[in-house]
Amino acid sequence: MQVEKYLNDISKNQGTVHLTLIDPASQSPDEAAEIAFAAANGGSDAIMVGGSIEAGGALLDQTLIKIREKTSIPTILFPANAGGVSAYSDAIFFMSLLNSRDINYITTNQAMGAPLVYKFGIESISMAYLIIEPGGTVGWVGDAKLIPKNKPEIAVSYSLAGKYLGMHYTYLEAGSGADEPASPEMIKAVKKVLGDNKLIVGGGIRDPETARVCVKAGADMIVTGTVVEETSDVAAKIEEIVSAIKNE
Repeated sequence: MQVEKYLNDISKNQGTVHLTLIDPASQSPDEAAEIAFAAANGGSDAIMVGGSIEAGGALLDQTLIKIREKTSIPTILFPANAGGVSAYSDAIFFMSLLNSRDINYITTNQAMGAPLVYKFGIESISMAYLIIEPGGTVGWVGDAKLIPKNKPEIAVSYSLAGKYLGMHYTYLEAGSGADEPASPEMIKAVKKVLGDNKLIVGGGIRDPETARVCVKAGADMIVTGTVVEETSDVAAKIEEIVSAIKNE
């Protein structure tokens, strides 16, 4: 399966794509597989795996292996550094944190991880990764110069830079545990300049209405992560959000 085409086809023909983010460091591989299985049953289109600096090595490999045993939807690596590459994934969001002050998150980790992506034959999906206020842990770890919530023009500038550098996707990330995602005004402004390039929005999305607002503003893909760790019924929660975004 060509994962990028799969996601783009869903976006074009079925509505907004839903991605479930699972951090291998937050639970055992077997528990992660159960979450992925429930998310798939709830209608999630793919599973993102990664997100923290601890999500690498044998733990990452075992988590991906277990997820593959439980579900057939694609797995996409979401690496925090070069250690977040695994041969057991279907694709990788090969991303640059464009608003980082640390060159390691802009190009160095990418250069270190690229030979592994090539060696393992993992499909690479290029992404401009942008962290907006409040940023959370990922903003601190990535030493991001956070984009202010009320400054959509700054997000537009970075998004255009990513587009002109050849990146196919742009991800507006408010950070795990954020109270709210990027504002509708920012999402709308960024999507306008991206055109056919895909816009992903994540962080602060815990309910159907918030997801719906993001979609109406222009998000092509929605990421939920914290919510699957907080709910006792992953399938039902994902189904609520998916129903809201697929009907827009």
